[in-house]
Amino acid sequence: MIWKEIWESHRGRIIGIAGGIFFGFIYLFAGFWDMLFFALVVFIGYTAGKRKDLRLGSFFRWSEIGQWLSERWRPFK
Repeated sequence: MIWKEIWESHRGRIIGIAGGIFFGFIYLFAGFWDMLFFALVVFIGYTAGKRKDLRLGSFFRWSEIGQWLSERWRPFK
């Protein structure tokens, strides 16, 4: 029963870390710098999962970025 509670409260973090480890192992076949990249991938997965658990939304504000780009590069000003 404790595992169900952990899964319910930390689902995003668990999935994020698992994804980071998975993609990290795919990349981790060559050496020290690859190990550092592996740690970065795991950290990014953890951070994304934590933001999902806390319902903070996306790290990037895609709608604001899209609006800025559309205003910046309008074809007919």
